[in-house]
Amino acid sequence: MQPVEVIRGDGPVVLGLPHSGTFVPDEVWQQLNPLGQKLTDTDWHVDRLYSGLLPGATIVSANFHRYVIDANRDPEGISLYPGQNTTTLCPTTDFDGTPIYREDAAPDKAEIEARRIAWHAPYHAALEAELNRVRAKHGIAILYDCHSIRSVVPFLFEGTLPDFNVGTNNGATCAPEIEAAVYGHVQDTKGYSSVLNGRFKGGWTTRNYGRPSEGFHAIQMELAQRTHLVSEDQPFDYDERKAQRLRGHLQTILRALVSLAPALEEKQEDRGNAS
Repeated sequence: MQPVEVIRGDGPVVLGLPHSGTFVPDEVWQQLNPLGQKLTDTDWHVDRLYSGLLPGATIVSANFHRYVIDANRDPEGISLYPGQNTTTLCPTTDFDGTPIYREDAAPDKAEIEARRIAWHAPYHAALEAELNRVRAKHGIAILYDCHSIRSVVPFLFEGTLPDFNVGTNNGATCAPEIEAAVYGHVQDTKGYSSVLNGRFKGGWTTRNYGRPSEGFHAIQMELAQRTHLVSEDQPFDYDERKAQRLRGHLQTILRALVSLAPALEEKQEDRGNAS
């Protein structure tokens, strides 16, 4: 199994999917306990949810499961949310804080580094290459990082998560026009709740690649899984009716990003001429 799959497009938007993969190498699978082998903390069906929504988009997908190594965590293991419960670069617990490895089978430092090299690094090499390619073509690149999570996870956050969770690290990772377009749309969606830079402000991917002054814009969309699943528990079935409604809103968002690209490119050119 290759660590990453790339579908190359000619537009200004790159979709990142770091958590929709379910592949676990045999040696890792044998280390996981029965709870870990359920792979509960997958971004279930996010790849299907975004499939075909934006012709011309580049899609970079991690094929491996986050229990192998988390493609949306700092490779140095630095916490995204200091002082808060979160999962690590190589998770040893699920989102409820329960161990996912058999006794004495959790990976040591050397194994974590080997997994990082084998899985995490190729994903980000591919993602960075595509962002650079898109920026060279359009003058800017817009990374839209696609995620989902159960709406109730007491270990990670209090209460019930809104349906749309938009993250820009408090506006640092993208132009304000992008933040306004995405959050403005979800605020207006009837029957859905939303928040900007709430519990999820954007993971390592968004924060690492979001450098607006250099023409790289990044924004994270964390969806509550109730928006597109029959149930947020096993077997995590896709709800076609829910998903179809949601896909319409997601398509509107992605098209809005494309429509913003020419103006952002012009601003980038002006910035370059001024410097």
